[in-house]
Amino acid sequence: MLPDLHMVRLAFGQAYLWQDSDSVTLVDTGVAGSGAELAEAVRALGRSVDEVDHVVLTHFHEDHAGGASEVNTWPNARVHAHRADEPFITGVLPGPPPVITEDWERALHQQITPGLPAAPPARVDVTLAGGEVLPFGGGAHVLHLPGHTDGSVALHLPHHDVLFTGDTMANVGQVTPGVFNLDAARLLDSVKALVRLDPRTVLFGHGEPLDQGFDSAAKRLSASSDSDPGGAV
Repeated sequence: MLPDLHMVRLAFGQAYLWQDSDSVTLVDTGVAGSGAELAEAVRALGRSVDEVDHVVLTHFHEDHAGGASEVNTWPNARVHAHRADEPFITGVLPGPPPVITEDWERALHQQITPGLPAAPPARVDVTLAGGEVLPFGGGAHVLHLPGHTDGSVALHLPHHDVLFTGDTMANVGQVTPGVFNLDAARLLDSVKALVRLDPRTVLFGHGEPLDQGFDSAAKRLSASSDSDPGGAV
C-alpha cells in the first residue's frame, strides 16, 4: 500500500509493520502463537527483529495482544498499550467480556471466540494515556478511543495520511463500526472522531485496508449513526 507499510496476514487476524530507516514498528501481535509468523514477516522485509523497537497494542483482546508475550522476547521491542487495558494484557485482571444485546452479534461471538487461544500475560513497557506522539512514521499520534474496550487506541500518521483504527472500525464487506464492544455509545463517538480525520490510507483491525474511498464510507457511517445510533453497531 505504501513503501514503508506492510500488512501481515496471520493464521487468525492481522498485524501491521511500519518501516523507518533505523527501526521497525509493529502494530498488534495477533493471537498467541503468532510470534514466529511476525518474526518471519520482519525478515521478509530484509530487517531483523532486533530492529523492532515500538510495538503498539490497539487493545487487550486475544486476537490483538495474544502474541505480545512472544514479542517480549525480542531484544529491543517495547510494548505500548493504554493504561485502561494494561491490567488485562499483563494478566493482573481478567478482561471484561463485551456487552452484546443483538442476537446476530451474540451468534457471531459464539462462533468466533471458542477457537481463539487465551492471551498469555505479557509485559507492557510503555503505558499510554492518549495524546502521545510516538517517534515513527514522521510522528504517530496516539488517539484514545474508548468503546470497543476502555483502552482502545488508534494511531494517526498525519505526515503520511495513514490511520490504524484497531477494532473501532472494521472493513468486512463494508466499512462498519466494530463489534463485541464494551460500550456501543462510546464506540460511535470514537468512530465519528476517526471519520473527522478523513485519512487517505486506513488500516483496520479486521478486513482489507483502504487507500481510497474512505470518504464515501465515512459519510455513510455518519449518516447511519446519526439517524439510527442503535442500529449502526
